[in-house]
Amino acid sequence: MQALMHKLLLAAALLAGGAGASLAQTAPALPDAKPAVTAPATVTPAEPRADETNAERAKSQPGNNAPLWRAVRESGNVEGYASLPGAEKGVLIQRFTQYPGSAVTNAGEAWRQVRNRWLIPVGGSLLLIVVVAIGLFYWKRGPMGHDDHAPATIERFTPLERATHWVNAGAFVLLAVSGIVIAFGKFFLLPLIGTHLFGWLTYALKTAHNFAGPAFAVSMVVMMLTFARDNLPRAWDWKWALKGGGLFTGEHVPSHRFNAGEKTLFWVGMFWLGTLVVGSGLVLDKLVPELGYLRGQMQWAHMVHAVSTVLIMCLFMGHIYMGSVGVKGAYRAMRTGYVSEDWAREHHELWYDDVKAGKIPAQRSATAAPSAPMATPRA
Repeated sequence: MQALMHKLLLAAALLAGGAGASLAQTAPALPDAKPAVTAPATVTPAEPRADETNAERAKSQPGNNAPLWRAVRESGNVEGYASLPGAEKGVLIQRFTQYPGSAVTNAGEAWRQVRNRWLIPVGGSLLLIVVVAIGLFYWKRGPMGHDDHAPATIERFTPLERATHWVNAGAFVLLAVSGIVIAFGKFFLLPLIGTHLFGWLTYALKTAHNFAGPAFAVSMVVMMLTFARDNLPRAWDWKWALKGGGLFTGEHVPSHRFNAGEKTLFWVGMFWLGTLVVGSGLVLDKLVPELGYLRGQMQWAHMVHAVSTVLIMCLFMGHIYMGSVGVKGAYRAMRTGYVSEDWAREHHELWYDDVKAGKIPAQRSATAAPSAPMATPRA
């Protein structure tokens, strides 16, 4: 009876296909049963197609667009169709470029991480450090020099030099303010004035930034041509640099028309950093027709522009401090063009000696006012 039941179950399993094979393998062995018949091998089903997998995922996980964006990333740098003319208009995702400080190979995302994680926090911190350092220096040292009430008889800057300087200074201030608001304004200004006003302000400042850039570039070139000769390094500049110009000790260190600190500002700040700022800015303004203005080129131009801008702003903030409240009489020299003999002797003794000896004219421009007789040099 048991053998008959076993045979019936085995026959049903064979008719059922794969299910029968499983049942035959798990059925208990009977003493008088014949050897089990092996069921035919089952065929492994084919892998579902990608579109079927995505369709099933769309049903089970509505709103999950990971497969779509994975396919987009895998097709990075692939040119698609775009109705608008221009370079890379048909490229949806930029890939295969890696920037320093980022492990992401997606170039657009890597550039964003470098900007947000390095350029913005480090640049902003550096600017704040310089501002605090200047404030502490003024609080500890105060204005340098003596009150100058003597007649201004030596022409230190000609009208052309002063006009070029003020055009460059005005353009720089506008560029610096607009750049700070655009880069850092969302952290300190947006919470105060709101999104609507902040949007209009940043748009206006961006437009002003684009127009002030060429003015800064042209005036910078004129200034370099005008002041390059008097900013060439000389032997006495090393002594001034080694003693720090007496900024911290109060020691008098002779210098010529421009001291070593001003020459450093000229060559490092105006020439090298200024060239990087202007060059990268022209690329960002798309004023260099030889470039194709690809995304990678614009990203590198932005990073060079950001780094060089922060550094030149740090140097120029020190220059603005020294030329305004840091040194008594310095602002009057650039405003009127003239300084007194006492001021020239105190701050630029070697230059004053050459003026006194007649090697440098006391009146350098054709429209200069008649000068008073030069005093006898002090011992």
